[in-house]
Order: sequence, then structure tokens, then C-alpha cells
Amino acid sequence: MLNLKKWFVRWGIPVVLLAVFVIFTVYINQVDKVALVNREGQTFEKGVVTEILQDNLQPNGTRVGEQRVLVRLTTGVRAGQELETTSASGYLFGAGCTVGMRVVVLQSVAGDSTITSIYSQDREWVIYAFAAAYLVVLCLVGGKQGIKGALGLVFTFFCILFVYLPLVYRGLSPFWVSVFICVITTLVTMYLIGGPTRKTLVATGGTVAGVVIAGISATIFSMATGITGWNVSDIESLLTLASTSGVQVGGLLFSGLLISSLGAVMDVAMSIGSAIAEIHAQNPALSRGELFKAGMHVGRDMMGTDSNTLILAFAGGSISMLVLDYAYSLPYQQIINSNNIGIAIMQGLSGSFGIVLAVPVTVALAVALYTWKRPNRAETAPAEDASRQTR
Repeated sequence: MLNLKKWFVRWGIPVVLLAVFVIFTVYINQVDKVALVNREGQTFEKGVVTEILQDNLQPNGTRVGEQRVLVRLTTGVRAGQELETTSASGYLFGAGCTVGMRVVVLQSVAGDSTITSIYSQDREWVIYAFAAAYLVVLCLVGGKQGIKGALGLVFTFFCILFVYLPLVYRGLSPFWVSVFICVITTLVTMYLIGGPTRKTLVATGGTVAGVVIAGISATIFSMATGITGWNVSDIESLLTLASTSGVQVGGLLFSGLLISSLGAVMDVAMSIGSAIAEIHAQNPALSRGELFKAGMHVGRDMMGTDSNTLILAFAGGSISMLVLDYAYSLPYQQIINSNNIGIAIMQGLSGSFGIVLAVPVTVALAVALYTWKRPNRAETAPAEDASRQTR
């Protein structure tokens, strides 16, 4: 009977919750999207370059103008046929075609006329191969825990695509949707790694607290500086989206901040939860105060590295902008008061606030749960001394 109860807690409840989650996901993905662009007659098909009819490669190695190439299509209604098309020399579209290169062909059909061009090199198989290689390495190096981590990663990616995006498109607050995503992905990831234990509960609570703190920090920064989600660089495209759908464009910036800081905060919370669980198991006689101090020692060692990780990640994403600012020798007041710099600083520091403040929250939660229903040693010491004296 006891084994059956353990089995139900370990697998029965998760299976029921998973079924409910699947039904919920299917329901929210029943979305009628507003057509922002007319794509009637437009398709993207795969093909292989079989011949270079006219090259645009210059003696200095640059490309000027267009290439004329012969491509054999491998997908679509014209699969197996060869067609002559062009490839632009731009950096955003087109490709420097060579014989045998896999490409994506953009076809636009209007009546009896068909216009084609090379959209890009076919990168699909490379992307999937790299992702698969990472998961394989993660499983080989991490063993059983690596497999669980890979499952958690796949689940997180699934939630962003099939839960976060539909809910935001339906007009729900991006901030609270991202909080919801953080909660369910953290629960699943921690459950896979730690099982139905107090450590899982500690790590989940610490992660959610850290992410919410990061969001609150960003909100305070926004209110103080006047920087909002309407000050992002691609606001023109987002304004079109806002006018044709119910998406709350202004909340996307802060929503993205929560999701981007989730991984670092999760790492801190799980590491602290595991460390305190081990300390408590090795020395259960430690008082709550001593256990809290030990947990803070562990957390302080992690603060610096994890904060650097998050700040450097956002700095790396803004490196092109920083190089341009440096090259143009922009005045200090122009740089420090620009929207892009303010957003980068807000993202880096708010996420770091979440990491740093998640440490004491996680430690306090761990101490409270690991010593649950256990009297504090400081409280029981006088009674123990009196007992010894009577003996």
C-alpha cells in the first residue's frame, strides 16, 4: 500500500497534471491570427545549386550585384525540376552560391508568372544537428541527471513556443504570462532533477522569487528613468502588431527580461538547495541560525560568477551598438541617456538583482523546510542541560 502511494505521488499525479497541461495547450493554440502580410502564392522551397550561370565574385573577394544560378528543387510541386533564379549579394538575404550548396528558394506565383530568388542558404539541418549534438553531449556527460536536464530544456522551449506566444497573442499581460511560464518550467525541471522532495520545493520557490524580484527591479528602473517597452528598436513593427491584435506590446521588454534571467536564477536556487540539504543531512544538529549562515556562505560564492554571467550575456548582445558608439565618439550624455543603453543596463542589473536577492530567499526557505517540525537547538538546549543535571 505504501509503495502504491509512493508510485502515485511520483508518477500518477505528474501524469494527470501533464494530461491537463496538454489539453490546455491544445486549447490556447486555437488562435485565428490577423494576416499582417499577404503571402498568397508565396512559398519557400528547398533546392540544390547545380550550376553557376553568372557569378558576381570580384577579384578582391567581395560580391557585387546578383548571381544567376541553376537550382534543382527538392520540395514542393516542382520538386525534381531545375529552374534559373538569382541570388542577391546582400548580407540579410541571398547567399554566395556554389555548386552543391543547399539553398532555400522564395517563389512568388501570380497567375501564369512566377518570380523566384534565393532567400538564404538552407540551415535547417545544421541547426537541428547542433541542437541534437548538444543534447547528446549533455546526456553523455551528465548521465541520468543530464537526460533529465535535457528533458527539462525541451519542455521549456516547448512552453515558450506553444504556451507563451499564444497567450501573449491573445492579449494577456506578457509580464504575468512570463511569470506563469517561469513557474511551470521551474516546477517541471526541478521535479525531473530532484523528484518530489523538499529540495525541489526549495529550488522552485527560490527561482520564482528571484525572477519576480528581477521583474520588480526592472519596473522600478522603468518608472525612474521613463524607459518602457515602447522604447525598443523594433517598435515600428510592434506598433503594427499592436494595432491589429490584442498584444500588449509595452510589456514584452519586461517579459523577456524574466525569461532571460530564469536560467541563472534557477542555477543559484538549485545549487543552494542541494548544498543546504547536504549540510543538514551531514550535521542535523545544526541550529537554524547556523544552517542559515552556512547556506549564505555557499550563496555568496555563487553571487559574483552568476551575476557576471547575466551581465556579460546582455553586454554581449549589445556589443555591436557599443562598438558603433565608440567608433562615432558619441558624447557621454548622449550615450548614457540613450534608450538602447538604458535598456541594456536595466536588463543586466535587474537580472542581477534577482540573482543576488534569490540567495537569502532560497536559504531562508531551505532552512524553514529542512527543519520543519524540528525544534531549534537554541530553544531545546536549556531543557537538555536540565535533563543532564537531574541524571
